[in-house]
Amino acid sequence: MAAGLGAGLFAVGCGGHAPAAGQSGPATGSSITTPLATSFTTAAGTWAVVPMGGSPAFWQLVILPAGGMQWSLVTPPGVADNGGVVAAGLPGRSVVTGFRPSQNLTFSPLASTADGGRSWSPDLAGGALAGVPDALAAYAGGRLLALMQNGPGAGPSVLTGNGSGRVWSALTDQRSLAGSLAGARCGIRALTAVAFSQQGAPLIGASCDRPGTVGIFAHGGDGWHLAGPLLPVAGTAPEVVRLRTNAAITTSVLSVGTGPAAALLAAWTSDNGAHWAVSTMLLLNSERLAASGFGAGGAVWVLLSGGQAETLVGPGASWRALPTAPAATAALAFRPGGGIEALTAHDTKLGDWQVSADYSTWNKVRTINVPIQYGSSG
Repeated sequence: MAAGLGAGLFAVGCGGHAPAAGQSGPATGSSITTPLATSFTTAAGTWAVVPMGGSPAFWQLVILPAGGMQWSLVTPPGVADNGGVVAAGLPGRSVVTGFRPSQNLTFSPLASTADGGRSWSPDLAGGALAGVPDALAAYAGGRLLALMQNGPGAGPSVLTGNGSGRVWSALTDQRSLAGSLAGARCGIRALTAVAFSQQGAPLIGASCDRPGTVGIFAHGGDGWHLAGPLLPVAGTAPEVVRLRTNAAITTSVLSVGTGPAAALLAAWTSDNGAHWAVSTMLLLNSERLAASGFGAGGAVWVLLSGGQAETLVGPGASWRALPTAPAATAALAFRPGGGIEALTAHDTKLGDWQVSADYSTWNKVRTINVPIQYGSSG
């Protein structure tokens, strides 16, 4: 276990209940639940957020280092993590994590690492992080964006924090954004994600009521404006399911349609939203989204509730089906050197599976024991 956070610093009371493993609370007004389980890549390697220990879940952060062969547990210690963990990458080996409220923890502690998870430095968010995987975004120079589940009398809000000894300030909230000209064009139902553009402009993802309008808002000197792609789908109100920037590309996963016609698609921009590439649609076939994540170069993976797993290697690519995921798969992950893995969660056992070269089967390569103190959650 990584060291660096004193257990007494964020000590919290016990009791209460957390969301079921693999689930997050959907943002108010959103019709799709976006689970917190995910993975993403940085220069340090591939990071994954997975629920362990059954229900209530004990959320864990693991890393597959660049050039390494085995996942390592790097969850910041000393914080109750039953409410879920969100994480965002920075240039180099740095990552910042946030812990969602659970039990008697009513705010969101943060922790950051600059050495691939070997040590952590504590921080605090300005309230309680929202229950979506892209509730945190980070940019060079220590800048952060945080999507909070509530604001003073105005519902969900977005805060910005700068530098060490962080001072948080309000950037906007759902009511104010919905009342802007750009917000009126969207008909905002929920705020679903935050990110920075390649040049550091704040981005907010949302679900819209207006058919064909993608709720990606960019902040500039003249306020907020819509910066999302035009969709090849008419008559549907899209939702921004995921939104994340990795190096020179911003990737969004969008949900369109409802019921049997519901589908996912991905969109990419490398010029701050001026131009977008849009993927083909992936029909959900009445299944729900179980997990999703990102790789280098705009790569995307999604896992559906029935075990269907699909990947996109980046702009211009088509969805590629993987074999049905192993039972109890919590997340998929792109290996730093190429290839795809599945991480399964059975109580305290984290299974590591690799897809075969011809994409026909999953092969289990190892099992990792994850120490969990069950009595610590009440």
